[in-house]
Amino acid sequence: MAPLDLDEIRAQTIALKYEVDAFAVVSSFATRNPVHEKLACEVILETTDRPVTCSHQLSAKLNGPKRALTAVLNAKLVGKIAQLIAACEQHMERLKLNAPLMVVRGDGALISAEMVRERPIETILSGPAASIVGARWLTGKTDALVSDIGGTTTDVALLRNGLPEIDPNGASVGGHRTMVEAVAMRTTGLGGDSEVHVFDEEKSDRLRLGPRRLVSVSLLACEHPEMVNKALERALATEPGPEHGGRFAIPLGGEASGIPQKERELLSRIDAPIALVDLLKTRMELILLDKLVARGLVILSGVTPSDACHVLGRLNNWNVSAAEKALRLMAKKRINSGKRVAQSATALAHMIVEQLTEQTSICLLEAAFAEDPAFSEESPTALARHLLTRAGNRQHKGIIEASVRFGVPVVGLGASAANYYPAVGDRVGCKMILPEHSGVANAIGAVVGQIRQTESGVVTSAGEGQFMVHLDDGPKQFSDRDTAINVLEAKLTERALVSSKRAGAEHLDIHPVRKIREADVEGKPVFIEAEISITAVGRPRVAH
Repeated sequence: MAPLDLDEIRAQTIALKYEVDAFAVVSSFATRNPVHEKLACEVILETTDRPVTCSHQLSAKLNGPKRALTAVLNAKLVGKIAQLIAACEQHMERLKLNAPLMVVRGDGALISAEMVRERPIETILSGPAASIVGARWLTGKTDALVSDIGGTTTDVALLRNGLPEIDPNGASVGGHRTMVEAVAMRTTGLGGDSEVHVFDEEKSDRLRLGPRRLVSVSLLACEHPEMVNKALERALATEPGPEHGGRFAIPLGGEASGIPQKERELLSRIDAPIALVDLLKTRMELILLDKLVARGLVILSGVTPSDACHVLGRLNNWNVSAAEKALRLMAKKRINSGKRVAQSATALAHMIVEQLTEQTSICLLEAAFAEDPAFSEESPTALARHLLTRAGNRQHKGIIEASVRFGVPVVGLGASAANYYPAVGDRVGCKMILPEHSGVANAIGAVVGQIRQTESGVVTSAGEGQFMVHLDDGPKQFSDRDTAINVLEAKLTERALVSSKRAGAEHLDIHPVRKIREADVEGKPVFIEAEISITAVGRPRVAH
């Protein structure tokens, strides 16, 4: 082990003190010997007042580059999560709530606000994870596919043995794989507020939903009824209707500095919700508008599945009249053959809901094939769309009889699940469970979740009679395998108890797991490695 140049670290951190918000410290083999990381951390804390993330605190696995990425991303999140936690604590204080603040982790477990300040990256996918825990509590099911439909996306995950299935490759952040344990989630850009696309070609699936989210016309009309209804009525008075009829632009505010002049000029004309037929003067401005939408400065309003449900009488929360006009206008559009998209607003509404049923069914089938090890060598996307799969869903009976059904139930979550998921269950041949209060499964999951802290370590061998235990203060060698394993297990148990209590748990249960790898050499077992995991589980303290 080469000596660590602490003076150079001190000099560099002093120079960077006012240029960075947080530090990440990574050593290639810190999970085997974290001494260098710990020394560097001490120097940084001495010379700056910035938070420090050490990679060995986030994962006990090797793979230095991936662990480095995880540490850097965690450091980037520290400041943001600190602001969020502080705001929540201030709000609780104003409400005189004398209770500990807990946060859901990406694996569905709870963690104290204090620990989240240090490890914010562990909250990745915490929302979907909480929904799965809530589904378990609401239904009593230990094994199921959980599908949560929101306004923008549909999230599908597997509940197995009462716990969310964890992604073995680690949670993904901005396209980068990390070493953070999080729920294995398949997300599709499909929800109640998905954009409705109309294809010009003559084909059976003339519509496509998503992935972009729009503000439903019926919702916009609640806030701006006169503007929306007048624009729709003007468009309906023409034949077949203007190209962008039924579409509106809504300003979102935000920082607009640094954008090109033409985009800034267009944005200046969107000082309130406005119909696109009144806004756009040239085709080029449509491209500029899309750029403003991509920058998060503007959001579009148009026909969505939620509007279709208002036309069909499944919803009545918003402006039904505006929804009917918007769908009637879209139905008037003509495809290349000269035919209308649909004969009426009601017919189009049925088509939209049918398309959502179809796309949700594909999403569920993809998730099911992805989680079933029997199909691991094939593409879940290809299998979900295969002719035999589709025939099996229909229970085809001819010269060939085909049948495909789910072996586990599907739990439908989300405020709009009851509107769409019964038909989805019929389509894919599964038992569909729609629990009461499914719209707040996420909040329920956060309330009923448990604190679960896992500490892991390894015993390695450099040769016969040499068993190395890798501890926080460096490796220690033993001549007996069982002694080495017992020492590591005791140390990990101590750490799991401490971290669980710090996370806010009490009345803990300890669950040890030993994975011992051996090779058979000339008929004798030869020790290679032992991986020990200790999990401490308990309910959070309910009051300070």
